Amino acid sequence: MNELGLTPFLLLSAFLFACGVVCVTTKRNAIGVLMGVELILNAANVNLVAFARFKPGFRLEGQVFALLVVVLAAAEAAVALAIILNFYNNHATVDVDEAKNLRG
Repeated sequence: MNELGLTPFLLLSAFLFACGVVCVTTKRNAIGVLMGVELILNAANVNLVAFARFKPGFRLEGQVFALLVVVLAAAEAAVALAIILNFYNNHATVDVDEAKNLRG
């Protein structure tokens, strides 16, 4: 069986991270920004699982950290969606430029 090395997984993670950063910086829609943040968190998960697979001293820790990132991403998505829905109910838009007037 031909086994892949660590490099393809790190390249995939870098690609996901770059896509997430581009999405966060270019989108004006709050849902698009949230999707970019999720891509960044998934890139971190790919790194954690890849290092857990290829580094013997990091096997259990990498899997546990990846599970914690998944839990963090779910909690972040729930809170962010609640904020976005509340903002939409008050302002009838999810454009992040409209949220600038919320500063105190």
